[in-house]
Amino acid sequence: MTRVLVLGGGPDAEREVSISSATAIHQACLDAGLDATLKIIDRPTLDEVRAWDTDVIFPALHGRFGEGGALQHLLEQTQHPFVGSRSQASRLAMDKIATKMIAARLSIPTPAAVIFDPCDTSRPEESVCPLEFPVVIKPVADGSSVGLHICDNESEYFEAVKLVGAELAQNPKRVYMIERLVIGRELTVSVYEDLSGNLLTLPIVEISPAEGVYDYDAKYTRSDTQYTTNPDIADGVAGGLSAHALRICIALGVQHLARVDFLLSDDGHWAILEVNTMPGFTPTSLLPMAAIENEMDLSKLCDHLVQCALKEHASSTH
Repeated sequence: MTRVLVLGGGPDAEREVSISSATAIHQACLDAGLDATLKIIDRPTLDEVRAWDTDVIFPALHGRFGEGGALQHLLEQTQHPFVGSRSQASRLAMDKIATKMIAARLSIPTPAAVIFDPCDTSRPEESVCPLEFPVVIKPVADGSSVGLHICDNESEYFEAVKLVGAELAQNPKRVYMIERLVIGRELTVSVYEDLSGNLLTLPIVEISPAEGVYDYDAKYTRSDTQYTTNPDIADGVAGGLSAHALRICIALGVQHLARVDFLLSDDGHWAILEVNTMPGFTPTSLLPMAAIENEMDLSKLCDHLVQCALKEHASSTH
């Protein structure tokens, strides 16, 4: 019986979301007949990782350490088979600015964005927004809408700069970006790998918050967000989103699974927002929701991802 070590937790802001994902994955692996163990971690050392005795690791961590390449680099050094993208692809995808640069190179539309200057927080009333309103200020390398601020005008921008200053006092290494806010429908394309190593797309899911944007509360604490699989959008748009989701994932070097987020404006134009190389597996997470439409429940999905990791590791060591 294949031994699977499911990791949750981590040192980042999304720790609780990660624990929820890992708990669901652990149960799904048990349901699939795998010998699964759940391990909640913080920031393990190389020696600690090397001591893990298992056949494959499923690192269900979200955030800079667990999803942004650092943990993956440890797993690569210890030669543990693991689910998900390698360290370089994980690092690139976690960096929203780097992802935008790759999207631009591929002629994939993406909202204009710049790096936020932390010096502005010393005198918020003198800060100048470099983009036309509305804009969003958010971390470059965090997910789950952590630290997200919507600004419709200059006064809201000043207030957001003050809040970012307070957040930076608590998280001084966090880097923020300013992005032009696209108003429209929120759509996501989930990607998974088949056992031959080909990336495939799952059905599109539309996210409709009851109010405001799809922020942390709408994702995890409220129950009024609506999710629609295979939403009513033009076939050409749906096909384009799926095709470009594959293009950006291939360019990044994504393996096994990912989720690509888009916005579709009322005039039919769409833009890519970001790529997540370890999407959530919580009860409201989007990749498992899309997989069900392909008759792949969570146990089948997790078992498939474990088999992908094992097959890739076997081929890389021969």
